[in-house]
Amino acid sequence: MTSNSDPGNSDPGNNDPGNNDPGGSPAGWTIKLGESPIVGTAIHSGTDVGRACRSLMCLSDPDRRREEDPFTERFIADFPTQIIVHRSRFQVDLNRARDAAVYRSPDQSWGLKVWREQPDEDIVTASLSFHDAFYSELNRVLAGIEKRHGRFVLIDVHSYNHRRDGREAMPTSRDVAPDINIGTSSMDRERWAPVVDAFIETLRGQRLNGEPIDVRENVSFQGKGEQTRFVHANFPETGCAIAVEFKKIFMDEWSGEPDWGTIERLRAMLASTVPVLESALRAMR
Repeated sequence: MTSNSDPGNSDPGNNDPGNNDPGGSPAGWTIKLGESPIVGTAIHSGTDVGRACRSLMCLSDPDRRREEDPFTERFIADFPTQIIVHRSRFQVDLNRARDAAVYRSPDQSWGLKVWREQPDEDIVTASLSFHDAFYSELNRVLAGIEKRHGRFVLIDVHSYNHRRDGREAMPTSRDVAPDINIGTSSMDRERWAPVVDAFIETLRGQRLNGEPIDVRENVSFQGKGEQTRFVHANFPETGCAIAVEFKKIFMDEWSGEPDWGTIERLRAMLASTVPVLESALRAMR
């Protein structure tokens, strides 16, 4: 079942800035609803930038895409409910608080200068309207899942760079860059321990290229993004949001070339957690 935010239907994403100018995408996000309390999201996988914003950007497409989270929509392809955002974080970042969702200066965007000239207030207002519309729709979807199932788990999937000094330079030390970083700082960790621990142990039981996958908690990221905060603020007793950051071992982060074999293996790893999460939720009742 697909919700009304699917591109083929009436879409709340039509409030977004891209759809207010002729160069925009016809939809800001896609939501596929399934019969399960387990939700997978890829809110930074999008690359779309509306024409009005693009005309003001000085950031090159390769530099922009290096800081997006390409292919993360593939990691959640087997989740019962999927939320995939098509808008680029460089137009509006849904994992930032509303007042920081439009990058205004390089210190907000990894030292990258985004704008040739600052966007006018109409563009900023439209971008923030997209942020508002997304969280309104997210709240509606999660409230429906809560009503049907009592509790839910949202897996908030992202990716991160580990070769920032260049393709040939030494990568970030593995000591501070696990293959999969689990962020849990915004949740009641004790309350959700049965769910989170089962999720982590399931991933740790997997192997990649013959080696155990390196899965650690709150190392390179702590799960402080807006989406997990929103879930825990609005569904404190019933919603568990786990931030998952995949190190970009599944692609060349400089050329953007994917390693489809690794992507499919990581997808299968994440898919294997769905029945485990469902079981852990049932056991909490």
